[in-house]
Amino acid sequence: MADIVATAVAAGSFNTLVAAVKAAGLVETLQGPGPFTVFAPTDDAFAKLPAGTVESLLEPANKDKLVAILTYHVVPAEVLAADVVTLTEAPTVNGQQIAIDTTNGVKVNGANVVQTDIQCDNGVIHVIDAVILPA
Repeated sequence: MADIVATAVAAGSFNTLVAAVKAAGLVETLQGPGPFTVFAPTDDAFAKLPAGTVESLLEPANKDKLVAILTYHVVPAEVLAADVVTLTEAPTVNGQQIAIDTTNGVKVNGANVVQTDIQCDNGVIHVIDAVILPA
């Protein structure tokens, strides 16, 4: 198995997320021992953001904002799909809670979880169809 970053790179559908993680200086963190749970937006999810948003976030001047957004997608524990269904919220590395709704499929802050339990050496990835933003 590979770490979270290597797994995301190999998947091929997280190029924007990987670029953002690199720009935010979070590669070493997400290659660390963890465990982490990453709610990973696909390239299509990033494409749904208003035009120019991603490019703006990748600029060095916006690094703090980018870090805040990316760390909002990471829970500092391994939370498998079987665990998620018992939760209504989870704390993120960002410090804020994400809302979890399991009434009709699984949603995290309104984003649909479209694939679960991609195991990595240092945690797990759940794929989501939208970028979630902290308050």
